[in-house]
Amino acid sequence: MSALTHAQASLRAYAAPVNLAMLALGFSSGLPFLLTGATLGYWLREEGTSLTAIGFISWVGLAYSFKFLWAPLVDRTLPPLTGGLGRRRSWMLLTQIFVGAGLFAMAAWGPSRGLVALGVFALIVAFSSATQDIVIDAWRIESATTDEQLGLLTSAYQFGYRIALLATDALILISATYVGWAVSYAVCGAAMAIGIAATLMAPEPARGEAAIESILRKAPLESSRGIFDAIAGPFIAFFRAHGWLAVLMLTAIALYQLPYFVMGPMANPFYHDIGLSKVYVGGIRSTVGLVASFVGIAAAGAFVVRFGTLKALIAGGIVLALATAAFATLAIGKPDNFLFAAVMAGDSFSISFAGVALVSYLSSLTSLGYTATQYALLSSAYTWVGKFLKGFSGAFIDSLKVSHGLMGAYEIFFIAAGLVGIPAILLFVVLEAYHPKASAPAS
Repeated sequence: MSALTHAQASLRAYAAPVNLAMLALGFSSGLPFLLTGATLGYWLREEGTSLTAIGFISWVGLAYSFKFLWAPLVDRTLPPLTGGLGRRRSWMLLTQIFVGAGLFAMAAWGPSRGLVALGVFALIVAFSSATQDIVIDAWRIESATTDEQLGLLTSAYQFGYRIALLATDALILISATYVGWAVSYAVCGAAMAIGIAATLMAPEPARGEAAIESILRKAPLESSRGIFDAIAGPFIAFFRAHGWLAVLMLTAIALYQLPYFVMGPMANPFYHDIGLSKVYVGGIRSTVGLVASFVGIAAAGAFVVRFGTLKALIAGGIVLALATAAFATLAIGKPDNFLFAAVMAGDSFSISFAGVALVSYLSSLTSLGYTATQYALLSSAYTWVGKFLKGFSGAFIDSLKVSHGLMGAYEIFFIAAGLVGIPAILLFVVLEAYHPKASAPAS
């Protein structure tokens, strides 16, 4: 097969309706994420909010870390009103409506009317978004009939997710400059219609439904056995499949993206404090950052195929740690255009590369019939430590500012944020030695 024919076949595969639906659902999944985190921090900083308060309000993102607690309910039940769409799509639609409504509420209230209410609205968005992620991840895994299709769906999801991050991390900064933060957040709320449309058009995955119905026939949810299986079954199946390595896996996953999480709430306040305009930051992110993100996604996919998932995780952990520490160079003096673009490119590439490697690994560890709960457990595990520690990031910088000045505090903070990625890299090196199946390249 010639390179041109291969490229045409790849484009046809990505243009399949299920992959296009996955692209839109990936966008819907990624859209709320930064709007309750780093981007919200930029808005708060412009309103004069302290770094300590910004760090603490970022704890609304802990909803993503504990979604495994209500994932069994999502896995086994149909929600009211929308249940006619099927198990996965009904939950998708309900959560997308709540995310959109929460974003509209954040836009209408704003920081100037009080942080407590704004934090409550942000929590509603984060909780609804985390629940949406539970269902979209289950839909993605259950819709795939082959490993190749799972790879295509995962890539489509990542592309959609990264486009949403571009919109809420870069384009929104330009928008906020000209029309304000409130209007920009309201537009994002309206953009959830993309996910709603995809949900209404997407097919309900039959494989997962059949597996769940088989389990429910043996152990109805209203029975004690059914309740036990819904709550404990996914965890028992996971530990039975992986033995003692399961503990090592969960620990490595929990520590993997620490640099990204710890640094996240302080990045946008940092740009504000070094005097960069929202238009400038948004312009660099939407050009250099966009290209670097897509290169990172493509490079990670090729790396997984060539060297295996665990080697990709190790490589992703290394580039993520280095890219995070590189932010310290921006604190030394007002950065020139080339340096800032280089740091943004490294950040976007590393996050995309590490993200694809991690999603590929997590997807390979789930069992049909427990998809939503197991994936929620695994994807929650990678946020547990980071989401908690990032709440102290502002207090850490404020405490160092007394003795080292604001820029000196930022410099130390970013270097430290990069160093916290080392333990996960070492744990995946150990797993690579003990878990040869996941280490093997794809055939």
